[in-house]
Amino acid sequence: MRSQTIGGALLAAAAVLAGPGGARAQLSGASLPITDGSDGGFQPARNPAVPFPLPTGAAGDSGFYTSFEYVMLRQTRAIGNQTIAVRGFYDLTGEVTGRPGRLVGSGAVGLSTKDFSPRTFQPGGQLEVGYRLGDGTRLFYRYLHLYDAHYSFGASAVPPGFALTPDLADSFLSARVFNFNQFFAGPTGKVNGVPDSAVYGIWNAASQMDIKFTQRYQEMQAGARVPVLESDYSRVYATGGLQFNWFFERFQWRTVSVDAGGNARPQDVAFYTNTLSQRLYGPFVGCGHEVFVADAFSISGDLTAAALLDVVKMRAKYKLGDQTIQSKFGREEFRVVPNVNAAANLWWYPIEGVQLRVGYQALTFYNTTHMLEPVGLNFGNIAPRYRIQGFRLLHGINAGIGFFF
Repeated sequence: MRSQTIGGALLAAAAVLAGPGGARAQLSGASLPITDGSDGGFQPARNPAVPFPLPTGAAGDSGFYTSFEYVMLRQTRAIGNQTIAVRGFYDLTGEVTGRPGRLVGSGAVGLSTKDFSPRTFQPGGQLEVGYRLGDGTRLFYRYLHLYDAHYSFGASAVPPGFALTPDLADSFLSARVFNFNQFFAGPTGKVNGVPDSAVYGIWNAASQMDIKFTQRYQEMQAGARVPVLESDYSRVYATGGLQFNWFFERFQWRTVSVDAGGNARPQDVAFYTNTLSQRLYGPFVGCGHEVFVADAFSISGDLTAAALLDVVKMRAKYKLGDQTIQSKFGREEFRVVPNVNAAANLWWYPIEGVQLRVGYQALTFYNTTHMLEPVGLNFGNIAPRYRIQGFRLLHGINAGIGFFF
């Protein structure tokens, strides 16, 4: 016992005599990162002398964890360019022009889906909760939700540049909707000096038309992340599990016809809606690599792939403004949609059990359905045109914080 005590004293004295140089060498060794094999990154050495008022634990220990992220993504606007209405009105009976169905006016494009504003970014949030096992495996659930992207455009009796024709025909908007019933006849006295039978229908000689396109996206993943290969400064891991994605898109068109006094009843308003919902289900696999680059910092890259079953629901309908009469269309389809996602992130581990990251991610889908011509003009047999487009992209930035308990 005495020899052990003397040996310890001699070691302590040697450390003191080594001076500042020896102390620096000791601190340098303590600053090396500690890897846990599955916590999402590296942790700097623990320093129990500095207290932190957070109930976090060591990321290398077993236990629960959670993370919250702000995301901002921009996605493909999956709608084609369709001319919906033109300037002027159609002489339905031929009482004005002597030729039934002839257009009176310039026929300039009054309303088109290509008039929508440029694509916008969709802000949203991502939540992940999970549990880390003793061998480094992480079981996780992740949910991503984006706020809706809205695109709109409207046309009225005043054309661009106030370029009206002498007969003022271009102050009206008209669309070739046909096969509608008498409930959609519209008001009387719409055009001065023109018989009501010649401008029959809400969509003929209308005064106001508005269109709107909405996009929504949600994603869920449940799976595991398993360490594969580790070193002091990098690690490789594999991921796998089940995935759900939901693309929701809706096109809306509102048409208003006014009478001679400039008034419009609910019966003089028509609505058209086209809703495209795509729910995708399937397994995913992936891999990732994280590399320590500086004190408490690392960079990572992730790649995942999935084969998803796309359940496509298409719904379209015309509806009268007073909600009394409507015409509907509906169809469902099924197809396989491949999905490949990539992400690059910068990580920072400021204190034990806390990690922050910022990065970029890109989500690609192949073989999804797009609205090519969202409006089906046949009221009696609505048939909007859809197409299978080879590529759909969502991409943007993410930034968030994670806690280990």
